[in-house]
This record gives sequence, C-alpha cells and structure tokens, in this order.
Amino acid sequence: MVHSAAGTSRRGPLAVKVPEITFLFWVIKLLTTAGGEATSDYLALHGYFLAAVVEIAIFVVAVIIQFSVRRYVAVAYWFLALAIAIFGTGVADAMHLIVGIPYGGTTALWACILAVIFAVWYRTEGTLSIHSITTTRRELFYWATVFATFALGTALGDFTAAVLHLGYLGSAVLFFVVILIPAVAWRLGMNAIAAFWWAYVVTRPLGASFADWFSKPHSLSGLNYGDGPTAAVMLVLIVILVGYTAIARYDIQRPAAATGQRGARRGNHGGTERVIRDVTPDPARDHLL
Repeated sequence: MVHSAAGTSRRGPLAVKVPEITFLFWVIKLLTTAGGEATSDYLALHGYFLAAVVEIAIFVVAVIIQFSVRRYVAVAYWFLALAIAIFGTGVADAMHLIVGIPYGGTTALWACILAVIFAVWYRTEGTLSIHSITTTRRELFYWATVFATFALGTALGDFTAAVLHLGYLGSAVLFFVVILIPAVAWRLGMNAIAAFWWAYVVTRPLGASFADWFSKPHSLSGLNYGDGPTAAVMLVLIVILVGYTAIARYDIQRPAAATGQRGARRGNHGGTERVIRDVTPDPARDHLL
C-alpha cells in the first residue's frame, strides 16, 4: 500500500501547472481566444463533420501533452488553451447552428455550467486560486473552468453581435469596457481571485469579437479579411509569443506562491500584471461562494 501511494505521488504534479499572471499572459490569452474563434470558423467552412473530427483530435492531443508534464510548460499549457478555444467555439456554435438553441439560451446554459464548476471547485478545494493548481484534481477543475469560459464567451459574443445588434466591433468595444471593471474594482478592494476570473471570462468574447470583426464579410459588420487569413495571423503571433515565454521562462510561478504564501502585493510593479498576482489562498480573503 505504501508503495502504491508513492507511485501515485510520483505521477502527480511537481509544481504549479499554470503560469504566473503577467501582462503578456493577457496578450496571449486574447490571441488564443481570437485564434480559436477564427480557426473553428474556418474549419466549419469545410463541413461540420470534418471540423468536429479535427477539433476533437487537436483537443485530445493537447490534453494528453498537458497532463503528461508535471510542472508548467509554456508550450503545453498554451497549446491546450488554444485547443480549448477552437473546440469550445465549435461546441458553442454547434449548439446554435445544429441543435437550434438560440444564442440567449446557449449563453445562459454555459453561464450556469460555469457557475456549477466554480461552486463544486470551491466546495471541494476551498479556493479558486491559480496558485493552488498543484494537484491533478485541481488542474481538472481549472481546465473545466477554462472550457466553460471559452464556450460561454463564444455564445455571449454572438448574442451581443447578432441579437443585440451591436455588431462585432460594437461588441468588442463593449467587452473592452467590461474587462476594465475588475481592474478598477480590484484597486478599490475587490477580491483578487474574483477579479481574475471576471477578467478571464471576458477575454473570450473580447478576443472572439475582434476576430469576427476582422474575418467576417461586410454584410455581417466585418472587415472581410476571411477566417483563414485571420486564423493564420493569430497563430503566428501566438507561436512567437509562446516561444518567447518558453525561452525567457519569466512566467513560472515562484515556489513561495505555490506553497500558499502571499504573492506580490500591490506596489510599484505597474500595469495589468498587478491586477491579479496576489491570488494565493487566504480563507478570510478568498471567500467567494
């Protein structure tokens, strides 16, 4: 029995499996949301069945790679984030285009799913902190949350563009304003973990709206650059920035944060990087649900 427990421990994570939250994290996150949207839409042009097969295959490969490493690896992490962006877009679009659920219905459904994941995660682990992703179970909660945010963001972006008639650029401007709210609220004392996840959720419709604005035809309020070219540009930018982070290794979380000690406090480190760096577990501060 002792030998079995030790074997299980050896297969678990050795360190935090997600990156430190820096300004470049948000840039790459927005690019993956935009790239995932454009890539999924491009694949759908070649038939829903082919798109589903390709998206599922990419997703499965990315999951295997990410869960085979035992610490944060930039390429593995962002490959899975991009795969979820592509697959999540496909799932949300299929629920509307194939199943026939209106955008309002898919938005409400994914919002409920996300709320349930957060509730179960917090009830099970006692924190939603990204600095606590040091076990396989917590990592599963994390990626389930990421998937739900991508699907929710796709549905919400389509809802504001098509149902509320804001168009893609109008939706992008709306979500840009919304994403500034947690940054301001955090400075006024909002819980850091709540601010992080608020911003994280909104990056999806923000990036997807910009991608649709670039790629969709003029008749749909877009610039008509096409899904393929838009996806290609986004993917090139992602490869460049992820390659830089993999070499520079500046976004690896510090051991102090991983063990639950306080992260960097508000100080002279400037910008968005400070918005949600202090997300280590603190029961008095992190009571969200």
